[in-house]
Amino acid sequence: MFNASFPRLCAPRHGRIAIMVGVIIACCVASEQGRAEARSAPTVATAQAFTSDRLSVEVMGQGPDVVLIPGLASSREIWRPLATRLAATHRVHLVQLAGFAGEPWSHGDGAFVAPEVEALAAYIQRTGLDRPAIIGHSMGGLSGLLLAQSHPERVGRLMTVDSLPFYSAMFGPTVTAEQAAPFAAQAAGVILSADDATFQAQQVQTAASLARDPATREAMVGWSLASDRHALASAMKDVMTTDARPGLAAMTTPVTALYASDADGGAPAALADATWNREYATLPGVRLIRVDDARHFIMADQPARFDALVDAFLK
Repeated sequence: MFNASFPRLCAPRHGRIAIMVGVIIACCVASEQGRAEARSAPTVATAQAFTSDRLSVEVMGQGPDVVLIPGLASSREIWRPLATRLAATHRVHLVQLAGFAGEPWSHGDGAFVAPEVEALAAYIQRTGLDRPAIIGHSMGGLSGLLLAQSHPERVGRLMTVDSLPFYSAMFGPTVTAEQAAPFAAQAAGVILSADDATFQAQQVQTAASLARDPATREAMVGWSLASDRHALASAMKDVMTTDARPGLAAMTTPVTALYASDADGGAPAALADATWNREYATLPGVRLIRVDDARHFIMADQPARFDALVDAFLK
């Protein structure tokens, strides 16, 4: 989800709520590399058999199906380099969640995550996909876990990219969803009440902790500013209070969980190892893989390593 930078450890120590909000929002937006490659990407098709006010999908390539889910505030363009490469051998479904990166949002302050997961399930069913592979970054990884728990027959395998089954566990191993609720509401309130200049300053201030690449940091701010504030607030409240851990033990879907470590400004390896091993402990057969010298945007910070891991996952 959006925890690789570990805001408690890596963000500036003043204005904790405002900085936490900035980290949460900025960490889930697309990389400049993806935006640049999109200009020269091959023609893609929209999934004509499916319409939803929760998400839209672009389809490219032919072959086994792979569904790519972006995270909070992120554009599908975060996946464009990967999708363009995979399209030579796979049929790739690039999801764009409503309310993020300029996609329209029509649900006010209503629920975000649960309806979006059901829309993903409906998309897989209505377009006749046969247990596709799913790759989700950040909040997209949480969505994949929830989808595999509620509709296991519709998911063949799942890769989560820097995503915990309960975001708020990063603030302490004993934190519960109920305890996180008032902080989630407060953080959402900051998003909705901040003036434009303050909101932008939050994104600029926190972006450096989320990616090593300067172009990616710059892009993070742009995608955040293009997102609907009500969608951001609703999604953040849901993610901070959604605990997928109780459903892990019963899961049968094969799961690979990538997580980031960066000794120079990111999550220390020992802390990342301890957190991911603890939070995924009850998931049978989970494959945990640490990617060093990367922050939250593993695909941007270590693209060659990421591509190799995706290829191994899809085999």
